[in-house]
Amino acid sequence: MKNILVIAETFQGKIRKTSLPAVTFAAELAGKVGGEFSIALFGSGVAGLAGELTGFGAKNVYVVDAPGFANYLGGPWAKAVVALAQQAGATAVAAVSDTFSRDLLPRVAARMGAGMVSETTAIVGDGAGVKFQRPMWAGNVLGTVEVRTPTAVFGVRGTDFDPPKATGGASAVQNASIAFADDGKATYVKFEPTVSARPDLAEAAVVISGGRGLKDAAGFALLNPLADMLKAAIGATRAVVDAGICPNDLQVGQTGRVVAPQLYFAVGLSGAIQHVAGMKNSKVIVAINKDEEAPIFSVADYGLVGDAFKILPELTDAIRKHKGL
Repeated sequence: MKNILVIAETFQGKIRKTSLPAVTFAAELAGKVGGEFSIALFGSGVAGLAGELTGFGAKNVYVVDAPGFANYLGGPWAKAVVALAQQAGATAVAAVSDTFSRDLLPRVAARMGAGMVSETTAIVGDGAGVKFQRPMWAGNVLGTVEVRTPTAVFGVRGTDFDPPKATGGASAVQNASIAFADDGKATYVKFEPTVSARPDLAEAAVVISGGRGLKDAAGFALLNPLADMLKAAIGATRAVVDAGICPNDLQVGQTGRVVAPQLYFAVGLSGAIQHVAGMKNSKVIVAINKDEEAPIFSVADYGLVGDAFKILPELTDAIRKHKGL
């Protein structure tokens, strides 16, 4: 694991900042095992983005720029990542754990014959004895695991590692000749983005999530004025999504999005372990629930016991007056 290859993601012609904590993970791991790391950038027309990745201490920034990589397809991309890892002499591959990497990394691990640690949250020890922590049972247990294969693949919990900091140096940019090998097993059809004026859940500084206690779409809409004023993203529990009140891309939790904003409002939600697993690393958590015994209060920094239908409008008005709006 002395040579680590980090996969940086792009979306709509930009590097996804949420993919960069994997660089921090790789730098930490390289320091502990006495190795080095490089960053890989796949796509079509992405060569101009490489400069954004050269200041984080990587040995090289590899650019795989070809029309075939314009859209993600699991099989061909996995082949390409493995080919680049071999070309770069990498014995480990890492990426932030998200929808993209959860599809890609197991394929890469299978092709490399590598042990894989998913949702890595910390590196324990150093040298030959280095191990890795990952959450189990919805985050109620932290397991410490060891990779015993010569190669390794890591899905990195992005909320547990800081964004990388500039080191003052400049990595070499290498144009890698990796062909797009279409295996014919899947065809890219189209991408239908969710159009919203609100910030993305994973990138928002403030997230306001609603739960079953808001009852219906009208109750859930009470979150909008507060979210508008705080320029916040809106999230939801699985129960709200399953009830058809909001789309599943807003779901926060073990089977949804994992977020760690500066400020997280948990409104009318009990705090089931499946939801808490997706937001417990938020810097400040504010809970509003009429049940003073609700589990959400055990992880909240501030708790307000009361009826959300009454408290939300009052809180919104109070913040509006404070901001002079």
